[in-house]
Amino acid sequence: MEINLWLRPVLNNDLPIFFTQQKDPDANQMAAFTSRDPSDQEAFNSHWQKIMVSDTVIIRTIVFEEQVAGYVLSYLDEGKPEVGYWIGKEFWGKGIATRALAEFLSSANTTRPIYAHTAKDNQASKRVLEKCGFCVIKEMIGFANARGKEIEELLLVLNEF
Repeated sequence: MEINLWLRPVLNNDLPIFFTQQKDPDANQMAAFTSRDPSDQEAFNSHWQKIMVSDTVIIRTIVFEEQVAGYVLSYLDEGKPEVGYWIGKEFWGKGIATRALAEFLSSANTTRPIYAHTAKDNQASKRVLEKCGFCVIKEMIGFANARGKEIEELLLVLNEF
């Protein structure tokens, strides 16, 4: 089944949608590694204004059936390229994350290897990454703001184009 999905540059009009999506308690619990306070709109806006003009961040809005479903991005973390994504809860379970990440990785000028992190218990995100060619290379402990404690996380890598 073909899904009607495409990636485009982020528009300022997308930001309120992203903010609403990031405030969802279930999404925060699943993602685990979130902002300290997902309801802090000032911090959200400040962060997004910085990343939207950064020359080390590539970010795209995910549009599914004419609706903003989330975003996908790459950025440098301690000098290493990393990828991340956020899908609004109402769009879960439709194959959107996998399709968007695969398209992003094939169209964005991202270097390899490229890394990703996910909470170990976030099996949906782990499956998305593995479907896109990422492999788990390390298990570690990290502080999850959304859960207020340290949890197990996975580091994954994609080596090839």
